[in-house]
Amino acid sequence: MLRLSPEVAQALSAGAPVVALESTIISHGMPYPSNVAMAREVEQIVRDGGATPATIAILDGVPLIGLDGEQLELLARDRGVIKVSVRDIPYVVARGGHGATTVAATMRLAALAGIRVFVTGGLGGVHQGGEDTMDVSADLTELGRTDVAVISAGVKSILDIGRTLEALETLGVPVVGYGTQEFPSFYSRGSGHRVPMQLDTPDQLAAMMDVKWSLGLSGGISIANPVPAQDEIPAEEMDGVIAQALADCAAHGITGKDITPYLLGRIVEITGGDSLRTNIALVRNNARLGAQLAVAYAARQHL
Repeated sequence: MLRLSPEVAQALSAGAPVVALESTIISHGMPYPSNVAMAREVEQIVRDGGATPATIAILDGVPLIGLDGEQLELLARDRGVIKVSVRDIPYVVARGGHGATTVAATMRLAALAGIRVFVTGGLGGVHQGGEDTMDVSADLTELGRTDVAVISAGVKSILDIGRTLEALETLGVPVVGYGTQEFPSFYSRGSGHRVPMQLDTPDQLAAMMDVKWSLGLSGGISIANPVPAQDEIPAEEMDGVIAQALADCAAHGITGKDITPYLLGRIVEITGGDSLRTNIALVRNNARLGAQLAVAYAARQHL
């Protein structure tokens, strides 16, 4: 039921490196036209790194692995595009709708297509107060079951990072700091939480992927890649911004899947656009690493 673009189908058939990209960041993560410009730029970064980009979405009820320019534009402009997690895939496909895939849904569709490297901005996780509300992202459970390496700048800093890391440990998901001993917090390079393991080169990451899945150890790998130092917003500065955004969210009674898009948009407003610039910078940085990792992993498969 998947429809692969000709470019992606050819790359996968040849065993060439492919990098999956989510579409929720386009439809729900950034305002227009920054979202479509960012999507096109990230795809080009992946190509420049020697890999094929595969942006994933559902359009007219068809899960698409790789989008063309018109399809990217539709996702960026159409306000009727649904935010789709794994649970929503059969509903949107059966009804012939448009859906932008979250980290969890993108992971699942990427794995079905045979793609093992996925680049995103930030992971979902345990929300603030999640110990009472049970508001926990499906990204975590998907990482526990789907064989895809996910490169992010950590979990979104609006979340409970400590509890998110505990949940990932319970699910048996390796959390690897790329060139860092501290877990990044999306806009900031630090969070006050250490990563359980550190690797420093794409080849080392590719070797870990190869060993994990060759041993039959199912599930993903979370690769935490800090935002470049020149682009970060210090954690102590973001703490106040996030507290204000969370208070505004509660005051408006926003719940469920609407929380993250609201908070990210509110944070852009509070920071005067600085958070959007940081968001774009970290996605670029993750795309560069994603291309390097896909190339390194594909090379190991041809040994």
